[in-house]
Amino acid sequence: MSSPGSAAESSTDPAPYDALLLVSFGGPEGPDDVVPFLENVTRGRGIPRERLEQVGEHYYLFGGKSPINDQNRAFLKDLRADLAEAGVDIPVYWGNRNWDPYLTDTLAQMAADGVQRAACFMTSAYSSWSSCRQYRENLFAAVDALPEGSPAAPKLDKLRHYFNHPGFVEPVVDATLAALAELPDDVRDGAHLAFVTHSIPTQMNDASGPPEQGGGAYVRQHLDVAAVIAERVREETGREHPHELVYCSRSGAPHVPWLEPDVNDHLAALKEQGVPAVVMVPVGFVSDHMEVIYDLDTEAMATAEELGLPARRAGTAGTDPRFVRAVRDLLLERAAAERGEPVERPAVGTTGPMWDRCPVGCCANPRGAVPTLTGEREPIDQ
Repeated sequence: MSSPGSAAESSTDPAPYDALLLVSFGGPEGPDDVVPFLENVTRGRGIPRERLEQVGEHYYLFGGKSPINDQNRAFLKDLRADLAEAGVDIPVYWGNRNWDPYLTDTLAQMAADGVQRAACFMTSAYSSWSSCRQYRENLFAAVDALPEGSPAAPKLDKLRHYFNHPGFVEPVVDATLAALAELPDDVRDGAHLAFVTHSIPTQMNDASGPPEQGGGAYVRQHLDVAAVIAERVREETGREHPHELVYCSRSGAPHVPWLEPDVNDHLAALKEQGVPAVVMVPVGFVSDHMEVIYDLDTEAMATAEELGLPARRAGTAGTDPRFVRAVRDLLLERAAAERGEPVERPAVGTTGPMWDRCPVGCCANPRGAVPTLTGEREPIDQ
């Protein structure tokens, strides 16, 4: 696998960008935040407060606080240090979709600071409405909500998907190898790899990616990177560990089909098949946020223990220096491309490097057309 970076290693010039914006999901910071946060997440879906309070119990197990904001603070600290050390002179801002710091507030600050054009790095690596286009809709809404007469919002460009960037993949390979090494000697060689990501409605997966590609990009991208990681593990260990893509965090109505199998059902199936052990690899997540520490570390681990199935959970990319550097590389790569310079776009697997601007109709909103930013110009875009 090639080393991360090299797209613009000869340059530290971020122009035409004069800021970098980290765009994330957000999460509650204490017990009183939990239900209001979940109301933000589910706004417009008509979910009763009682149901939100039930979901909130996951957060209350951890003091009512999601780890995601602290993880973003740590990532920002390391990212700013990486950029400074590399001589890339650019401020880094942070805005969330669903909790403070909200995107609108951050964009207002950026506008007040005189930022003209910003590159956006999303803490979501794959194609689908909920993992990409919804972020782009939120950016439009945040800009649209700026008060009349306030400084103009900066022009925003989303950096390309990075699920297959070596800087994201290599830390997950190493984390998978480390988790395998933690298994007892007598079961390690026969362990299966369960690559875990957030389940989404099958309809949403069917609409993921550009329309001309026929949908299904969300699953295809996960399968591609899972195959790369499994092959790297085989190369390093000399053992082929069977692997499968499984899902967690299903939250929709029971009658609506979502991607399966659920990780807990998968663990039970492995036990029934006589599989001696499993490593869960949260390849769909960039850090150890709630879907990881509850759905996997708490719920799935409890399932594995009940089954008597030895299990370990691999780490996420988090603040691994290679992942932090990947953001710098993606920024400089896109900056060079915007200046009309040739760039190298590192990618592993069979999908190849992803587009700079999401195509028209990509990852359609299941509820109908909503204005977006950062993609190819659509009829309803501004």
